[in-house]
Amino acid sequence: MLDPFPKEPRRRARDLGIPLGRYKPGRQNAITDVKGVSVGHSTIIRGEGALKVGEWPVCTGVTAILPGRDLFQARVTGCGFVLNGAGEVSGLTQVMEWGLIETPIFLTNTLSVGQVSDGAVKYMIDTFPGIGDIHDVIIPVVGECDDSWLNDIGGRHVHTEHVLDAIKSASDGPVAEGSVGGGTGMLTCDFKSGIGTSSRKLPEVLGGYTLGVLVMSNFGLLHNLRVAGLPIGELLAERYGALKKRQDNYGSIIAVVATDAPLQSHQLNRLAKRVALGIGRVGSFAAHGSGEIIVCFSTANRIPRETQKMVYRIKVLLDQRLDPLYEAVIECTEEAILNSMFMADTMEGINGHLVPAIPLSLVQEIVQKSTLALLPQPPRPAEKPPAEPPSSLRASVAMPSDVRSAEGMPAIPGDEARPEPEKK
Repeated sequence: MLDPFPKEPRRRARDLGIPLGRYKPGRQNAITDVKGVSVGHSTIIRGEGALKVGEWPVCTGVTAILPGRDLFQARVTGCGFVLNGAGEVSGLTQVMEWGLIETPIFLTNTLSVGQVSDGAVKYMIDTFPGIGDIHDVIIPVVGECDDSWLNDIGGRHVHTEHVLDAIKSASDGPVAEGSVGGGTGMLTCDFKSGIGTSSRKLPEVLGGYTLGVLVMSNFGLLHNLRVAGLPIGELLAERYGALKKRQDNYGSIIAVVATDAPLQSHQLNRLAKRVALGIGRVGSFAAHGSGEIIVCFSTANRIPRETQKMVYRIKVLLDQRLDPLYEAVIECTEEAILNSMFMADTMEGINGHLVPAIPLSLVQEIVQKSTLALLPQPPRPAEKPPAEPPSSLRASVAMPSDVRSAEGMPAIPGDEARPEPEKK
């Protein structure tokens, strides 16, 4: 049997030649290709062996997505969508109501939402001292997934210092993927996953807008997994059949979408809905206990918190120009989820739970062979019809009894011997 834990360098899906749609990625193929967006992580990994709540093993962290550094004073338009609500993004209710995002977006494990929100409040108050005094209060946007298969989730190891570290380390450069930040203890379709990202740059004729997606992926069972439309999970099921797997927990996924297209809140909601189609491409069916929650924002218009004006003018993309963005966000989501898996290494967590890295070389081989089989084949040369046997008799000169009846129909054998009826 092939080794279920091959040691091979991790590579992004695009680098393996996986077909991922028709639009080109941005320069970094990351959500940070959208101008003004930065991402940072704080990762916590320590201990091994049997679970000792409050001590080890720890495989968790926090990821921060910043739509801008002066976000409190210059807010961005935002919205969201909940495909299945067995999960949480705190602060999303206000985002949906106001159509604005005014804090960074954080991703962590389920039982650390409170600690991360507390750390986010500290950061915001320290950065903008008027909050809760001359300004109104804020509700941080914090998304979660359950990493308890690998992590001592009950120990609640994410603290304010980790939130501040994630914000401090945030950069508009390449984004670390796999087992980092909030995705450290996550798995997808029984393979190790975590944080993944991707972007698309539309052609100028379609507006030239940039769109990026970042996911914290933690959903699915092995047999659900699809790559490039192929049932990769079913093809790998026998190889990993003896491996102990997560039970009674389908998991969840949180996706964050950023774009510089000038979209209003209702348009961002429509865009967020299409993310669900990208999640489905990888195999999710949004199970009963799963949470598929999407947060979406546009950096095109900055809405001031304070102004003496009565009216604030914004640019808005026409609804009939949204289709390319819909297609791009589906492509981005699929690729971001695959990147979260392809960039993650095998990890051992609590009680010896071992989650393998997806075997990249094998997946690449399956996809390449299937792709070649689907390519158009060169046309075969046309076959010539068989030649008819030579005959010295031509229909144009033959007598009716020789080839056809006088009416042009084939002569019936024996007709020539049949006597004609007598005339009365």
